[in-house]
Order: sequence, then structure tokens, then C-alpha cells
Amino acid sequence: MKRLFATHCSDNAFSLALLIMRLGIGSLMMIQHGLDKIMHFAQKASRFPDPFHIGSTTTLSLVVFAEFFCAAFVILGLFTRLAAIPLVIAMGVALFSAHKGQFFGAGEFAGLYLCSFLAILIMGPGKVSLDRLIGK
Repeated sequence: MKRLFATHCSDNAFSLALLIMRLGIGSLMMIQHGLDKIMHFAQKASRFPDPFHIGSTTTLSLVVFAEFFCAAFVILGLFTRLAAIPLVIAMGVALFSAHKGQFFGAGEFAGLYLCSFLAILIMGPGKVSLDRLIGK
């Protein structure tokens, strides 16, 4: 019972938790959002929101880069912190622009993704990652 309320964890437990988070959040982002936008790029390009006035197609291209390719890098643990930056930006824009900051409403999923990728940005990839293999 005492261990249940402990506030410390081993390095291995921390790395396993990061692996689960990277795989889960990255896969959900890549498959549910990024892949859909790639497959329906032509249909979405003309009517995609353009909050920075750079063109709908350009905005959609940047979002696809973040949601598909950067999510894949997060899953692999390759350039993890660098790959998390576009995802944090994309989810911040989705939450505060597209969903008007409604964290407890329509923007709930964008908020969850934002918090998750922000945590990955801060904590890094963990031991089970390609970043660690490159760093050796």
C-alpha cells in the first residue's frame, strides 16, 4: 500500500511511460488526423482554415507535416523534441483559433493533444528511442 502512494519512480518506469505516451499519442495523431488529411488533401485544401493568411493549401500542408510526419518521428523517438514543436504549435492553433479556446468544449481533443505533446517536448523521448541510440 505504501508503494501505491510513492512519489518517485525508477528510470525504467519513466522511460516505459514515455514510450507508451509516445506510441499512443503519436499513433492517434498520425492515423486519426494526419492520414485523413493526406488522403483527402485535394478536397480539404480549398476550404481549410487559414488563420495566418498564408493560403489554405499552405496551411493544410504545414498541418499535414506536423500531424503525420512529425507524429511519425515522435513515435520512433527520432528528433523527438524537435518534432514535438510543430505539433505543439498546430494543436495550440487548433485549440485557440479553430475551437476558440474552448478547452472544456469543442477543443477538448486539441487541448489533450497539446498537453501531451508539450509534456513530450519537456521530458524528451526516454530510453527506448532512436534518439538515445544516436546519442550513444
